[in-house]
Amino acid sequence: MFHMISLPCFGLSVLGLGVAACGTLIGAGGGFMLMPLLLLLYPHHNPGELAAVSLGCILLNTVSGAVAYGRMEQVDYKSALLFSTVTVPAAVLGALATACLPRQGFEAIFALFILCLALLLVLNPKVLARGRRKAKSEDLGPAGPGLVRIAKSVNGIIFEYDYHRLTAMAVFFVLGFLVSFLGIGGGSLILPALIYLMDFPVFIAGGTTQLIVAVVCLAGTITHLGIGSIHAWGFNRIAAIGIGMLIGGQLGAFLSRKIRGAWILRSLAAALAAAGISMVFAVL
Repeated sequence: MFHMISLPCFGLSVLGLGVAACGTLIGAGGGFMLMPLLLLLYPHHNPGELAAVSLGCILLNTVSGAVAYGRMEQVDYKSALLFSTVTVPAAVLGALATACLPRQGFEAIFALFILCLALLLVLNPKVLARGRRKAKSEDLGPAGPGLVRIAKSVNGIIFEYDYHRLTAMAVFFVLGFLVSFLGIGGGSLILPALIYLMDFPVFIAGGTTQLIVAVVCLAGTITHLGIGSIHAWGFNRIAAIGIGMLIGGQLGAFLSRKIRGAWILRSLAAALAAAGISMVFAVL
């Protein structure tokens, strides 16, 4: 029998609600908070088992969040589908890699990753939610590798944003591998990538991130299921945490409409720093 800090099912559901609400609020899915909590709660389980639980829970959260953002018309479906064509195979490779790594090495890599990401956001805090006013259009779709998109905010401002398709697909292949490997779902990487590299408006980046993460988590979860990383212990925790995450995803999406874009990224940086520091203490 494993010796660990344990929570009753109700406590796990409350944990899931809080993680999902915060994660959906900042468009990051909550995985960067859930995975270090699982590592602290279950110190004797291997990374593959915990990553499988994390991805399964985040899948429920992001499906809930993506539906909520979709109702508010804050999802770029065409871009999400394009990015998913490369993140899915990368997620499969990442899940396979996690199952082969010893726990201590995984914890060291995880702590280093989220601390670096927090530092990056702190050093570059300006929200690049800029755009030029253009006539409303569904898709300008120019010839060549570039893609221009149009989005309208809730206050009526129209944003134009564009990105290079091949560059975006290369970036998202790397992201797909990393987020599945680390078991974090990917929002903490995908959200900044959409805003800083692809020039997405923040209100569109959050919802689009939720949809991409849902697809990546589905691919990672199926892979872990196929290699035997998910069993009765994992299913029980996915169910308990997932119940809270389904509710928290809706709550976070609702709150996102009442908070300015700059505060979304600041909240993300603060949460990442807190999680990274806790992981450093766990490794030491």
